[in-house]
Amino acid sequence: MGQPTFDTLLYDVQDGVATVTLNRPDKLNAFTPQMRDDLVAAFEHTDADDAVRVVIATGAGRAFCAGADLSGGGSTFDYASQGQASRDRLKVGDVYRDGGGIVTLRIFNSLKPVIGAINGPAVGIGMTMQLPMDIRMASTDARFGFVFARRGITPEAASSWFLGRLVGMQTALEWCFTGRVFGAQEALERGLVRSLHAPQDLLPAARALAREIADHTAPVSVALTRQMLWRMSGQDHPMKAHRVDSRAIQSRGQSADVREGVSAFLEKRPAVYGDTVSADMPAFYPWWDEPGFG
Repeated sequence: MGQPTFDTLLYDVQDGVATVTLNRPDKLNAFTPQMRDDLVAAFEHTDADDAVRVVIATGAGRAFCAGADLSGGGSTFDYASQGQASRDRLKVGDVYRDGGGIVTLRIFNSLKPVIGAINGPAVGIGMTMQLPMDIRMASTDARFGFVFARRGITPEAASSWFLGRLVGMQTALEWCFTGRVFGAQEALERGLVRSLHAPQDLLPAARALAREIADHTAPVSVALTRQMLWRMSGQDHPMKAHRVDSRAIQSRGQSADVREGVSAFLEKRPAVYGDTVSADMPAFYPWWDEPGFG
């Protein structure tokens, strides 16, 4: 599958790892409707490309993303005042969908693991778009901020669902109530990011982690695991997880991948997995669309 091109992103695949780079460095990678559309399209592409095993998201230049592009002034967040084409795409009934949420829900649905390599300042949507990424690694130069209350709006991009699950309700409320910008060390201490790295070491560290996944695991198993953990985090009883686990183990237990994985372990050699997410996801997937299944 060929590599796509985007107006606001750089996209590159090497050895099973796709790197998606926000690419408006002169604007600190500020988020625009075009970037929204490009990010959704990029994650559609990574899901469809079986050569992609892991996705890394990062920013060009000195910022990850400085939030929404505010060049439109006070009407930036008034979707009803935007052009007809934009309004038509966002409107559902009497409500205009939040553009950041369209991105985070697409990342949430990814079939590939997503690693955020947060290279610099990340505020507003630059912060909330990270939350559905599975692992966040940050430069020591990174800064973070849920600045919405300081702009007269509220948290967006489904962050009211993600943030408390990641860092706990007290921290989530403090960060959102104050809207203050905080440093990488606080992000690490509060559990927002996995690790801190010198700026020049961030992408190599992210790629090393991506390689650990790409080189040693079965793609279908990883895709199922990603959705199982994220979606079960919102359930009210472990029995719902047990029901999904049981289907997944039964399906995977009958696959060529498990025979290869066990044989490789016993023979002390690297496994070569043949199943792909484009062709071999189990029949019960996506289970959350099944009425009453949970």
